[in-house]
Amino acid sequence: MKTLKEVKPGETVSVTTFLGTGALRRRLMDMGITKGTKIFVRKVAPLGDPIEITVRGYELSLRKAEAENIEVA
Repeated sequence: MKTLKEVKPGETVSVTTFLGTGALRRRLMDMGITKGTKIFVRKVAPLGDPIEITVRGYELSLRKAEAENIEVA
């Protein structure tokens, strides 16, 4: 499986599972990132951090450390 960190700008992927636990998992779920959610990667900063995504109709920025805890297909 690949993680959200590995997705290129312009791609749309679907969340399959979370690798993180506890507060990180809860934070991601509070932002609307749940299993089966479609995520469109809008752009990635020049040094790779942060990653700007569109999820459930709104824009969101995630750190690389957070994105590598989200497995996508």
